[in-house]
Amino acid sequence: MASIRRTLSPYNDRSHHNGLNTTFSPQSPSQKLFSQGRTTLSPIRRFVAGVFFRKHQPRKSFQFSWRKPFFRCFMCFFLGFLLGMAPFNSDFNELRGDFRPSDFSLEMKPEVVSVQRSAGDLASVEKPKEDDLLIGAVELGEVERADKTDMKKVLDFVPGKHLIVVTPTYSRAIQAYYLTRLGQVLRLVKPPVLWIVVELNEASKETAEILRNMGILYRHLVCVKNNTDVKDRGVHQRNTALEHIEKHKLDGMVYFADDDNIYSLELFESMREISRFGTWPVGMLAQSKNKAILEGPVCNGSQVIGWHTNEKSKRLRRFHVDMSGFAFNSSILWDPKRWHRPTSDPIRQLDTVKEGFQETTFIEQILEDESQMEGIPLGCNKIMNWHLHLEARGLAYPKGWVLPKNLDVVIPSK
Repeated sequence: MASIRRTLSPYNDRSHHNGLNTTFSPQSPSQKLFSQGRTTLSPIRRFVAGVFFRKHQPRKSFQFSWRKPFFRCFMCFFLGFLLGMAPFNSDFNELRGDFRPSDFSLEMKPEVVSVQRSAGDLASVEKPKEDDLLIGAVELGEVERADKTDMKKVLDFVPGKHLIVVTPTYSRAIQAYYLTRLGQVLRLVKPPVLWIVVELNEASKETAEILRNMGILYRHLVCVKNNTDVKDRGVHQRNTALEHIEKHKLDGMVYFADDDNIYSLELFESMREISRFGTWPVGMLAQSKNKAILEGPVCNGSQVIGWHTNEKSKRLRRFHVDMSGFAFNSSILWDPKRWHRPTSDPIRQLDTVKEGFQETTFIEQILEDESQMEGIPLGCNKIMNWHLHLEARGLAYPKGWVLPKNLDVVIPSK
């Protein structure tokens, strides 16, 4: 019988029995070790290959299953989670501990270098000038202080109190002049300012046009009264404004400013310092127009301790104040509980009292005595408005405030 010798097969552990004599080639020690290791790792390789690689199957027997893709995604997510939580950095525990901003400071600190010098070298070294260091420190402190001051001003900003200026007016020859002059003064006052102008029976177009062109916040009211029953038109016009303030609960300092008076800007700024009721002296012309008189409070600081008066007929008044010489908080009209008023009756000016007593009877409804007043400015030593009584009664009132014909002007020739 003939014997057949075959070439070495890659599978050394496989025997071929074909009814013939088969010979086996001897294996080296390294080949034995490799074959043992491959046999040991084969289960792991099969597991990994089964998870991450899809086996090729014939198309006829292929059936899609969601189990393996889902399991693969889960394994990838789990491995990524483990890698993310692994402490690769040796300082991981330190960063996870107490965090201090100083650890990440960008300040460059000079290295400490020890230098040995002789006594002569030390004497020749220039010492730092203390004056320069002090000047630098002072300048830095000034800058920081200025920044803090500016920031405090922004944070402590408090808007001024609302000023409610009430002006009764009526038709006369120089009404436009008076209203325009007072409106120009109010334009210079720091806002917020509300100008309430009250006319009798009807609102004129001329007055409305002046108010529109003035450029300030205003309200144009009308006091409807029968002229035959009116003893003092100004009293009813002011009461109309008081009813409007009480109805709408306007919050601010109420001031009665007649259009023929003269006012300073300091007066309106001083009103914003009043908490309840404030008063001040007013300069006036006597009825004879040949001397000036003073009417108003005598103050010790801001405390009212007496009154200036010159007319014998008015010495019986409780409070010697002019109508343009006081201002009060508007909440007194519509919030009696806040100011502990004994009654909740409306506060109005009286038309039934004698002329010159409207001011004192009105103030008696607001407060009890001088202890509830505030004198402005401190010491009441400054006149901030004048009541001159300069009324042009003899001038005719042109229709529509416009003269139909220009006045003839004659220029003398030299």
